[in-house]
Amino acid sequence: MKKKLDDLKAISSELIDSNDSEMMIMASEEFSELEKLANENEINLLFSGEFDYNDAFLTINSGAGGTESNDWSEMLLRMYMRWCEKRKFSCEIIDKLNGDEAGIKSATIKISGDKVFGWLKNESGVHRLVRISPFDANKKRHTSFSSVLVYPVIDTDIKIEIDEKDLKIDTYRASGAGGQHVNKTDSAIRITHLPTGIIVQSQNDRSQHKNKDEAMSRLKSMLYQRELMEKEKKADVSQNKTLIEWGYQIRSYVLHPYQMVNDLRTEHKVGNAAAVLDGDLDEFMIKKMMQDKLNH
Repeated sequence: MKKKLDDLKAISSELIDSNDSEMMIMASEEFSELEKLANENEINLLFSGEFDYNDAFLTINSGAGGTESNDWSEMLLRMYMRWCEKRKFSCEIIDKLNGDEAGIKSATIKISGDKVFGWLKNESGVHRLVRISPFDANKKRHTSFSSVLVYPVIDTDIKIEIDEKDLKIDTYRASGAGGQHVNKTDSAIRITHLPTGIIVQSQNDRSQHKNKDEAMSRLKSMLYQRELMEKEKKADVSQNKTLIEWGYQIRSYVLHPYQMVNDLRTEHKVGNAAAVLDGDLDEFMIKKMMQDKLNH
C-alpha cells in the first residue's frame, strides 16, 4: 500500500505539469481503490478478540408486553437475517417459538461466515422499540423491549466437561419449519443444565440425534463463554459490567413521532430507521468496535 501511494504521488506530480486528462482519471481511480483498501484494512484490525473469527449463535427473547414485544422480536429476527444476506453469511434458524397471536417469543439462529462473532459480539443486550402499535385500535404509542444474546460457536477441540447427571433432556414435538414429519414425531430436543439453569433447544432437523448434537454444541459454547466472562468479571467487574448485566439497554429504535435509531453506548444515530431494520447495521458495529479499541 505504501509503495502504491508513493508511486501515485510521483505520478500526480508529473500529471500536474503534463495536464494529461486521461492519466489523471486513471490516477484518481487508483487513489479511490487505495482508499477503499485502507478502510478495509483498518476495519480488519478491529477483529483481534479470541473468538472474533468464529461463527456465532444469536438468540432473541421477547420482553414483557405480550404481542407487542413478540412482534418486535420478529422484526429483530428479520433485521439480523437481512444483515446476514447482505454480508453473504449463512444463517440457519435452530429454534423458534411463535407468539400466541403474532410474532415470536424467542428464536435462535446459527450464523456462519468470515469473522461472524467479531461483527456480532456487541449486539448482546436489550433493544427498545417506540412506535404506533399496529395492534392498538386507538393508535397509541407503545414501547417494546427484546433482548439479544450472541455467543461464539467454539471449536470442538476445546474441552468442556459436562456431567450427564447435570443434564435434564426433554423431547417434544417440533413446530414450524421441517414439514409434517417433524410435527408428528418427538424430534425436538430441550436440554437444561441444572447447575447453571441454562436451557438450550433445537428443533430444526428431522433427526432427534442431530437436534441433540446441535443443542449440545450450543450448551458447550454458552458454558465456555460463561466461564470466560466469570474470569473477566473477577479481573475487572466495572469494565465488564455491560457484558454481564442482562438488562443493559444498548439501542433504541424510534419510529414515532420521528424516525431515529440511537446506539446508547457510542451515541451513533441514524435517521433512516427503515434501512437499519432492513439490515444496515455495519455502521453501529464498527463504531462500537472502534470505541472498544480506543478504550483498551
